[in-house]
Amino acid sequence: MNSIFNKDLWKEIIESITSNGFRTIITAFGVAWGIFILVLLLCASNGFQNGVSSKFEGISTNSIFVWAQGVSMEYRGLPKNRRYEFKLSDKEAIAKNVKGLRTISPRNRLGGWGSSNVIIHKLNTGSFSVEADFPEILTQKSLRIQKGRFINQKDIDEKRKIAVIGWAIINELYEKEEKDNVIGSYIKIQGVTFQVVGIYKDASMRGQNDIEEQKKIHVPFTTFSQVFNQGDKVQFFFITAEDNQPITGIKEEIFAVLRKNHKINPKDDRAIGHADLNKFFSKFNGLFFALKMVSYFVGILILASGIIGVSNIMLIVIKERTKEIGVRRALGATPSDIRKQILLESLFLTMISGMAGVASAAFISFLVNFLLDNNQNPDSLLLNPSVDLSTVGIALLILIACGLLAGLIPAQTAIKIKPIEALRTE
Repeated sequence: MNSIFNKDLWKEIIESITSNGFRTIITAFGVAWGIFILVLLLCASNGFQNGVSSKFEGISTNSIFVWAQGVSMEYRGLPKNRRYEFKLSDKEAIAKNVKGLRTISPRNRLGGWGSSNVIIHKLNTGSFSVEADFPEILTQKSLRIQKGRFINQKDIDEKRKIAVIGWAIINELYEKEEKDNVIGSYIKIQGVTFQVVGIYKDASMRGQNDIEEQKKIHVPFTTFSQVFNQGDKVQFFFITAEDNQPITGIKEEIFAVLRKNHKINPKDDRAIGHADLNKFFSKFNGLFFALKMVSYFVGILILASGIIGVSNIMLIVIKERTKEIGVRRALGATPSDIRKQILLESLFLTMISGMAGVASAAFISFLVNFLLDNNQNPDSLLLNPSVDLSTVGIALLILIACGLLAGLIPAQTAIKIKPIEALRTE
């Protein structure tokens, strides 16, 4: 009879919805509130994800730390409980036998894990950690060079006695008048003189929460090995896989190479220690996914209550228009015409109120972002709480489905009305 673009049809729909304005507003509020809560919860979960992710910005999360531990099983005549050390040759063996790796960084610490060493600058002394690195560590850790430079390949090749220090060291080792001339100055590490060529800031979450992470000294790996008589010893490896290859899936291949190189029983799981960052961050991603699912679940439940309200109101409207429906049926309107009008009324009311809810949520999100930008709290775990267009599209699809669902029962009720009975209704 009439297409959905018929002007008279939409005039009837709008007149029907606006005939009882207060009732329509109350009904629309339920739908608007439901979609408002849904979008706001999704904004909050995205903001939390952005905030946590920003704390790890610059660190390669698809990585593992690997270090040597005591052997716990006998193998090929070698006793258990023996100690062993990684070697530089392990790096080449891993790179040759394990595919999908991007960076393998051997690392050493003076004195071992967590230890500090007395560092001297002129008459001032302080206790700081000293780490030996290759240049590629910058692609794996969130070290931001504030002044000067980091270790380069020429430093490695020529075994230069240079050092890159954390910004927090300056406050303890340098006098006020020296702080502008740190680059080019000299420090002593266990009596050996190193020239400072760079100042860094650790921008990771740990670095922001622990000042000790800003008090480390980085020196060339080869220089460290020569000066402190470490030979080709490696305390641990920082290994990063390619983006399309989760390190968790290939770490056993790395362990197999190391076990073979150091004659370790293939079943000895305690001989090689490791920390899997990829597995750790996957748990975070699972948490974020769960938060989004909870947001959808809670939002849709609230939205469902609004949709039930729309359906109930449409049933009341049909009861009030029983005689009108009877007249239309008597004049030749088919059941599909009646169904179409009821469904369109329900869909129109749902979409209008839903868009009001989306607009309100977007406004609140804008205000929160404005306050966060002005506050700029580095410890905040909420960053840019917003949703993308795809999420808005999903919300629209939910609204369309809910609108049609809300009008389905009233529409079926309307087409069951017999014309002769409707015309008798007072």
